[in-house]
Amino acid sequence: MNAQGSISSKSLTNENVRLARASGHELPRVVIRQLKVLTHGYGFSLALGDMLYLQGGWYVTHAGLLRLATRKGCAGILVEQIGEASDPGSARWVFRATVFKSPSSRGFVGYGDADPSNVSSQVRGAEMRVAETRAVNRALRKAYGIGLCSVEELGSRSEYSSSMKAPEPSVKHHPSNGADNGQPRLRDRLCLLIRQYNLDPSLVKAYAADFCGTETLSGASRELVESFISRLAKLAKENRDGLVCKLNSYARTREVTL
Repeated sequence: MNAQGSISSKSLTNENVRLARASGHELPRVVIRQLKVLTHGYGFSLALGDMLYLQGGWYVTHAGLLRLATRKGCAGILVEQIGEASDPGSARWVFRATVFKSPSSRGFVGYGDADPSNVSSQVRGAEMRVAETRAVNRALRKAYGIGLCSVEELGSRSEYSSSMKAPEPSVKHHPSNGADNGQPRLRDRLCLLIRQYNLDPSLVKAYAADFCGTETLSGASRELVESFISRLAKLAKENRDGLVCKLNSYARTREVTL
């Protein structure tokens, strides 16, 4: 019996492996092996969102770290703003977090910073909270010996933040297009590509609307959206950096609202 409740370590490992293989990612054996080791060592659960698979590797989440701290009986976390290093006027914040594993612990310290240049566009304006979360994450990773980077510590190229997931692109399904015949819905396939290759969802939507020749992606036909998804998958697989450069060009043009 482990801290996940009534789920044994073996059952949790089997569940994590099943979910990982069902996610749509083509996971190498070494990645599955890493997942097993991390599950056994820390009790992380994919179903609860404790870890995510991004850019070819596993990342721990803020929620996963907090659940681990609770299971380990963490005595407390002290968070302080570093005033001399912060600049509210330019939305730059720096925090120091200290994790106390026990009442007698001297504490494990971690620092976190955030400004508009190193956070996702989805959380612009929330740099203070992002910086605080990053500090807590780093302190927790030190305290419990976790070598994985956390999702929230990723920079502006990440679509993830401490408080939200990427918005799901809206794809309009026209009745004349028929059923999905057991295949994943277009929206799900597009979301999977965004997560798999760590793309900015708002820029992907802008690119999609431009590709389909419509004001919004929801106004495009199913055939056009399918063509776009195939094109996006090909570019992401063959030259992700080139795709990112193309997507960034839309940040300077127009915002597409679905």
